Parts: sequence; C-alpha cells; structure tokens
Amino acid sequence: MTDFEFQLDNFMLYCSSKNLSRKTLASYEQTLKLFGKYLSEQFQIEDVKKVQSGHLRQYIKYLKERGKYTVVNKEQSKNVNHPENRSDFKKEVSMTTIANYVRNIKVFFNYLYDVEKEISKNPVDNIENPKVERKMKKTLTAEELKKVFGQFDTSTFHGYRNYTISRILLDTGMRIGECLTLQPEDFDFKHKSIHIRNPKNNQERFVYFSFKSFNEIKQWIRYKDRYSDSPFLFPTTRGTQLEIRNYERALKEAGERVGIAIHPHQLRNNFAKYYILNNGDWFSLCRILGHSSVEVTQKAYLDFSDEEIARKYQKHSPLTYLEI
Repeated sequence: MTDFEFQLDNFMLYCSSKNLSRKTLASYEQTLKLFGKYLSEQFQIEDVKKVQSGHLRQYIKYLKERGKYTVVNKEQSKNVNHPENRSDFKKEVSMTTIANYVRNIKVFFNYLYDVEKEISKNPVDNIENPKVERKMKKTLTAEELKKVFGQFDTSTFHGYRNYTISRILLDTGMRIGECLTLQPEDFDFKHKSIHIRNPKNNQERFVYFSFKSFNEIKQWIRYKDRYSDSPFLFPTTRGTQLEIRNYERALKEAGERVGIAIHPHQLRNNFAKYYILNNGDWFSLCRILGHSSVEVTQKAYLDFSDEEIARKYQKHSPLTYLEI
C-alpha cells in the first residue's frame, strides 16, 4: 500500500465517523482514487507530502481535455460497464463535474493539513475553484405538470404509485431518496407532517403536506395495503424498496411523451420556487428542504426569471397597498 492509498483509507474512515451520506463518501473515494492514479502514472508520486499545487493545476487541465469515461479506477470494470458504448463517451467533462473533483481533493488535503498534520504545506491553498456557469432552473407551469402527471396510468399499481410519488415530491419538497424510504408510520395526519428519518445530511426533520395530499396519501395507503404488505409506502410490485433510478426513468419517460424534460430533483426545485413566489419565507423553506443555512437555500433557488419577478412585484408594489 502506498502512502497516498494509506492516507486515503484513513480519510475515508474519518469521513465515515462523521456520518456523511453514502453518496458523499462514494464521491470522495472515486475522485481521490482517480487523482492518486494520475499522480502515480504522470509524476510517479505516491506520497501525499510530495503533492504540489502545480500537480493539481495540471490535473484540472487534464480533466478538461481527457473526455468522459476514458479513465477508470479499475481497468477490469471496462469489461463489465463497457463505457465505450455510452452515448456521451469521450464527450467534454462538464465544469460542474470538474469543480466537484477539485472540491473533493481540497477537502482531502485540508484534512491532511488541519486534522492529521501529515503535511507541512497545503497544496490546495492557492487553488481557486473552477467557475461554473449557473443554469437557471426551469419553473414548470401548472399545465406542464398536469400533462406529465397525466401520463401515469393510475389503473396499474406502478402507474398509480409513480403518480402519487410525483405529486408528493412537488407538494413537500423532499428528495426522491427520502421519499422512497418512507413508511406509513412516518406520517402524522393530524398535523399534516412527515418525519424524514433518512435525510442526505443525517439530520432528521419534518416536511409538511397540503389538504390535497392528505386525501391522496390516505387513498394510496388503502390501495397499497390491498395488494402489498410491504413496510414501504411506495414499494415495487414485489414489495421491495423502489430504486431511485427506476422512478427517475418512469418520470423521464412520462415527460418525453408530452415533450417536457423533467427529473425528480426538478420537482423539489419547483416546490422551492413556488413556495417563495407564493410568499413563503426563506427561513421556513430552509428548514423544510433540510439545508444547513438560509444562505445555502438562497444560493440554490435565487434564480427567478424576469417574468416571475415581474409577477411577484405586482403583488408587493408599495403604491398598490398604500393609500397615497
């Protein structure tokens, strides 16, 4: 085991002890293994103390040039995953992906410098995060949402389930991963709240549902209980937990049938934007979404279109409400 591999293993143990999500842990490990492979092959560096800021700058340049899926951590995985068959094979790696890589590498070296004191000079101190061009999140209209939801065949178990999931995501703002782990006992119908026990950041919280959802959820539970004894609220027809990718595909295909691009996180985005457009406040929205701070929420959802701002202005213009 090289020094880099040893320090990486130690870092992953440290991250695991902090109860980071599996997705975050996987992102750290994949990024750092690929960076370690690059250092070893290009510069014969296997000791974290020998890594300099120039190596990271060279790596950023390399990421911009190499193309998607052209490098893997384990060569034998190519025989299983066949990345060359992907439609986006060798296409340009997005700046968002590169920025995530750089962020993960920074977390690792900050840990080595600040926590473990393994390095006397931090190579990431003067490395700036790549600038990512922010894309405005599209707000789907009521008509567009109605068209997509209408594509689910509610006469079938999976169609009715996917329809109900879509509506509850839009109504509550929860993440799809949180939704698919729900069980009926997580619902408090008296207070119209849902206890989120498996959140992304491991901080349990409550989200809330509307009068419309109250009846829809009750009806779905009665329907589900007739055909499944699964503990999950939205199981597969076999009673197992529904996988995120399977719901993502169903929602995407429903949108494609009516010419609308849509994915699960977009329903969470639209919940947040409509919440603010309908005079909700940032603090309560932050709590509902499970963000660490109001600033995080505002950074994620502060991209309203000119038309949306114009409509909101008409509701709050001083001359509209002041008798002057």
